[in-house]
Amino acid sequence: MKKSIRLLEKTQIILGFAFLTVFFLVIMLQIVTRYMGISVIWTEEVANYSFIWAIFMGASVMVNRREHFSFDLLLRKLKDKSRLILCFVNDFLLIIFNSVIFLLGMQVVVEFWNYTWATIPEMKMGYVWLAVPIMSGSMVVYSIAHLVNHIHSWKAKEVLQ
Repeated sequence: MKKSIRLLEKTQIILGFAFLTVFFLVIMLQIVTRYMGISVIWTEEVANYSFIWAIFMGASVMVNRREHFSFDLLLRKLKDKSRLILCFVNDFLLIIFNSVIFLLGMQVVVEFWNYTWATIPEMKMGYVWLAVPIMSGSMVVYSIAHLVNHIHSWKAKEVLQ
């Protein structure tokens, strides 16, 4: 399971980096072409949508690494089993929340799949919205892996006592 989690994380890092690179290059193209007096209308949409993908992939990786936005004051104060229980509850709530986001994200993808970009009609909006269920689905996977680790830690502490 740890190998598949690492592979998923690495894939999301590569995707996030690729989309961030596209974002940067398109913004640079937009700056250069505007300076030259040329209007390249598709750059704004490509920049926006690639940025969305980059951010969503990065957010998912941060959930796995537990480096996402959090209030850890209580977590730092608790010890042993109390801390494990809090981590367990947090991950369980994340699973519920991200499962709902996944289901709603899938509905949005289905609903808007055939909508097209304003500047590139060949591109479908479904590809943009697909970032939501991918992000939330991977967050569920990461949180389940964290729960499994908490259960193993709990069992290890019981054996030691």
